[in-house]
Amino acid sequence: MDTVRPASPPAPHHTAAEAARAVPPAPTLGEAFRYWLKLGFISFGGPAGQISMMHQELVERRRWISEHRFLHALNYCMLLPGPEAIQLAIYISWLLHGTVGAVLAGVLFFLPAFVLLSALAAVYLAFGDVPQIAGIFSGIRPAVVAVVLFAAWRIGSKALKNGVLMTIAVLAFIGIFFFKLDFFWIVVAAAALGAIGGKLAPAKFKAGGGHGASHKAYGPALIDDDTPPPAHAKFSWGKLIATTLIFVALWAAALVATRDAPALYDMGAFFTKAAFLTIGGAYAVLPYVYQHAVEHYGWLTGPQMMDGLALGETTPGPLIMVVTWVGYIGGVTKEVFANPVAAGLAGATVATFFTFLPSFLFILGGGPLVESTRGEVKFTAPLTAITAAVVGVIMNLAVFFAWHTFWPQASDAAPFAGGFDWLAVAIALASLLALWKYKIDIMKVIGVCALLGLAYSLIR
Repeated sequence: MDTVRPASPPAPHHTAAEAARAVPPAPTLGEAFRYWLKLGFISFGGPAGQISMMHQELVERRRWISEHRFLHALNYCMLLPGPEAIQLAIYISWLLHGTVGAVLAGVLFFLPAFVLLSALAAVYLAFGDVPQIAGIFSGIRPAVVAVVLFAAWRIGSKALKNGVLMTIAVLAFIGIFFFKLDFFWIVVAAAALGAIGGKLAPAKFKAGGGHGASHKAYGPALIDDDTPPPAHAKFSWGKLIATTLIFVALWAAALVATRDAPALYDMGAFFTKAAFLTIGGAYAVLPYVYQHAVEHYGWLTGPQMMDGLALGETTPGPLIMVVTWVGYIGGVTKEVFANPVAAGLAGATVATFFTFLPSFLFILGGGPLVESTRGEVKFTAPLTAITAAVVGVIMNLAVFFAWHTFWPQASDAAPFAGGFDWLAVAIALASLLALWKYKIDIMKVIGVCALLGLAYSLIR
């Protein structure tokens, strides 16, 4: 196993100041295991919070990696489909401990969320009809509407820098809302517009923000600015081809293993596609997952998807872990096994495996190339256009969730049938105000709304 060679620890008689100036010793695999496991349990707050936690611990305190190298890895992960925080963890652990480290960090990052969401899905299916449990979710759903609207505003305020990008966002909303276009084709169209626009009007498609160079110093790091890549991180075309073939073989073997259960096979094929479309964060791909999981395959209902999203917001790990919830409920719904727990765990495992497999390929295959260039990685014009389209797609998701929440008895045939839920509207508006104006944590907002729903169910 390739690892970073340990540096000599400071002698016992060295002062604290001298120790701070010394290169820290390389962590053992056991130390790394304990850190990544801990991170898996405390990684709340979405990608920004998770990346901040890693920066504070790995760059500032432990000094396993310098800030410049940390940001260099993050720049690359920001360009990839998939959850950038888990990919950053895989990248850093890969630099430290090779392939074993990459697998260790990646699996431990999502394993606690996988176990927790699977357990919650089992409880939900068993007791979801109990009035008190139903009341809790009736309070949570309006909060989800606010959370998705807030996500659209947060991403849009950064991404829609000019009229051209705003137009792309509007066109994306019209395409998916009125014409029911598949999310995949919206991404393709946006990328094409970005490629053309990047040549004709490059200033309009210039990416803003991003993660630039470091100007902070926390002392020498184990993987410092000028530390050469370890042997396992050196690039070669032969290694890239071999790595890609191994991953293709793993993917094909796993897909073939599901062939006797059509629902699991469909999940494997679908979540593979979804993994490559997770550009711009989990909220970008959620409409695509919703469109197929609810409307096409019938793995779960719209309200069940909203409940899963709410629980995904309040559990550790990346938000895309909602696929575990979708897979569990889908496995039970389609009765892939006679035992509902076995069916749910099979669906959850398939959905999670095929969603995260590409993330490991991107790092183990592409990481050596990134290390060999060590240049700043920037967003391309097509990616800028895709990010703009994502804002429109997220707005569609917010409208759809609002419709299901404010008109609970509505259907496609009668879109405004049944009573209008004024209480749900009030909770959604209060939640949006709390998130947007008062910057209250998402978990706290959802928690308060859950208690309101429970209280209302008890007094009703």
